[in-house]
Amino acid sequence: MDREDRDVEGSLTEAKQRKDNIRGKPSPAQLTPARPRRKTEQQRAAEEGSKVFEESLSVSPELTSWIKLNAKDLKIRMPDRRWAAEVVNDFQDNLLKFLRSSNDQPFFQSADFLNTGSYFEKVKIHSPDEFDMMLKLQVPTRVNMTDLDGGLFYRLDLVRPTRGPIQAFLLENERTLSSSKFLSEMYRLVRKFLKTYKVPDEGCRWEVNRKRIHSPAVTLSLCRPEINSDELISVDLVPALEVHSQGCWPLAVCNGPDVDKWLGKKVRLEIKSLPCYLIPKRLKGRNLSEDAKESWRISFSHVEKQIIRSHGNKKTCCESKATKCCRKQCLMLLKSLIEGLKQRFPNELDHLCSYHGKTAFLHTLSIRFDDSMWACQELPACFLNLLRNLQFHVRTGLLPHFFVPDYNLFSAAVFPKKTLAFLFNALEEQRREGLPLLKPPAPLPLLRLMSPSGDNTSQISSDQSSILTAVCSLDTAFVNKLVLVFAVAVVCILLRMQVMGN
Repeated sequence: MDREDRDVEGSLTEAKQRKDNIRGKPSPAQLTPARPRRKTEQQRAAEEGSKVFEESLSVSPELTSWIKLNAKDLKIRMPDRRWAAEVVNDFQDNLLKFLRSSNDQPFFQSADFLNTGSYFEKVKIHSPDEFDMMLKLQVPTRVNMTDLDGGLFYRLDLVRPTRGPIQAFLLENERTLSSSKFLSEMYRLVRKFLKTYKVPDEGCRWEVNRKRIHSPAVTLSLCRPEINSDELISVDLVPALEVHSQGCWPLAVCNGPDVDKWLGKKVRLEIKSLPCYLIPKRLKGRNLSEDAKESWRISFSHVEKQIIRSHGNKKTCCESKATKCCRKQCLMLLKSLIEGLKQRFPNELDHLCSYHGKTAFLHTLSIRFDDSMWACQELPACFLNLLRNLQFHVRTGLLPHFFVPDYNLFSAAVFPKKTLAFLFNALEEQRREGLPLLKPPAPLPLLRLMSPSGDNTSQISSDQSSILTAVCSLDTAFVNKLVLVFAVAVVCILLRMQVMGN
C-alpha cells in the first residue's frame, strides 16, 4: 500500500541539499540534516552474504526442470483474478462511501485506500485469495515521533493540543495518539458497515475475524455459508496514519534504502520524498510499558510496491519479452518454498513469514543490481543463489530490515534462536533433496470453491499437474531402475515371440 506522507513545510535546508545531491554538487557540511551514511554490522553481513552470488553454481537438469515447472504453476488463473477483483473492488468502493458519508466518526471522512501487498505487487502465488488494504487517514496537525525500539516502532504525540475529531483517539494526557483506540474504532465501523452491505455474488458474505493482539489489521473472510465452503478470500484492512513530523522521515530511516547502485541516487531521493505512514501495531514482549502498549509501526509497503513493480536497473526492464528478467519469478518461488515449509512445520516455523524472504530478496536486488544478472534463461541458478543468500542470513542470525538497517529481523527478541536453527536445517534438507516443498499443496481455484458443481476443465488441469508433480518428485535413481526393468521385460517378450515363431 502506498502509505507515506510528505512534510509539506520541509526545511529549506533539506530542499537545497536534495537539489545539490541530484546535480552531483556537494552540500556544505553545516547544511547536512541527516546523519552520514554508514555501514552497520547488519549491512556488512548482508553484503558478505551476497558474495555467494559470485561463486559458480551448477544446476542439475532434473532440478532445472523442476524449478521451471513450478515457476509456471505459480501464476494465477485469469477467471479467478477477474472474479476476486470484482468482489474486492465492490467491497472497497462501498466501504469508502460509507466512511465518507457517515457522521458517526468525522475523523474517518477523509479516508482513502492504499493498495499494497503481493497481489498489487503482482507477485501473488497460486490464487488471489489474500488482499492487503491500507486505509489512509490524514492527521491534521504535526506530531512528534519517539523511537521505542531502534527505528521501527514509535510513540506519536501531537505537537500542540487540538479540539478536532482526532481528540477521540488521544490518551488522558491529551497528546499521545492511542493505537488501540484507532483499531477498536476501525472494528466498530467495519461491523456497522457489513450490517447493510450486500456482496455482488449472492450467497457470499463477509465475516469479521477475531481480533489478534499484535495484528494491526481488521481481518475479514469471504465465505459461502450455504455450502459450508472454506474461506474464499481474506482481506487485511489496516488503518494508516499519514503523519507530519518535524523532519521528513524519522532519523533511523532518514538516509533512505540502499538502492544507489541498483535504482540510482535520484530514485532514492524520490523515495525519501514520499509520505510517512504508521500503522497501529503493538510491540511484542512481556511487561510492556504504557508507551509500548500504544505503539505505532512505520510502514514501507507503498515503497516496496513501487520498488518491486519498477525493479530494473534500466528503465526498459520487462517492457518487452526481449528485456524480461526473472526477478519476480525468483521472489514468487521463494514465497512458495516458505509457504511449503510453514505447511510442513506449522509449529516449528510459526515465526517465519514471507516478509523474511522478501527482505532477503530486496537485499539481493541492491547488490546484484545489473539486469543481465537476472536473465530469464538463468532462472534456476538465480533462484538457488537467492535461496543461498537467505540461508546465509539464517546461519548468521542477521537479516537487517531493508529500510531500517539497525533493526535485525532475526534478532533473538523477535525470532527465537531455536526456530532459526530449525529453519537452517530445513533449508539445507530442501537443497539436498531437490526442493520437494517448492510446490506446496495449492488451494483449489476460487471458481471451483464458490460453485458446488465445479469446473471440469479445472479438474483435468489439476489432475494433470498432480501427475507431473509426482513424476518430477521421484528419485532419479529409482526412475532409472524402472526404465531398466521395463527394457528387460520388453526384450524377454520379443525373444519369446521369436522362439514361438520358429
